[in-house]
Amino acid sequence: MSKPLTSTTGRRKTAVVRVHILNGSGSITVNGRDFEEYFPTVALQNQVLTPLALTNTRQQFDFNINAQGGGITGQVGAVRMGISRALITVNPELRPTLKKAGLLTRDSRAKERKKPGRPGARKRFQFSKR
Repeated sequence: MSKPLTSTTGRRKTAVVRVHILNGSGSITVNGRDFEEYFPTVALQNQVLTPLALTNTRQQFDFNINAQGGGITGQVGAVRMGISRALITVNPELRPTLKKAGLLTRDSRAKERKKPGRPGARKRFQFSKR
């Protein structure tokens, strides 16, 4: 395996992703598996490819991605952010395109904690008049 051009991180919910970008032919591996196998639906795969499609760099780089924590959708968001950051470190001229698409902003939404005396974060128990 050749030395990566750069390594970046992406985060979403509780998922953390490390992205290593290398010169190559466009292969994307997540945790040692092809990304199409790791992210089963077409919608998730398209989210991963969004930064590459916007910048027309799909066939220029290989990505070796290590994803941990969270669920599948959190990991997809983290991968998308990590790929965007990696592309910027390789070519800073891509920044305005990716920033305009909102791919460089971390989505800070996370699950709200459960409050004491309630069945969920906001849900109340059923009201009984008598």
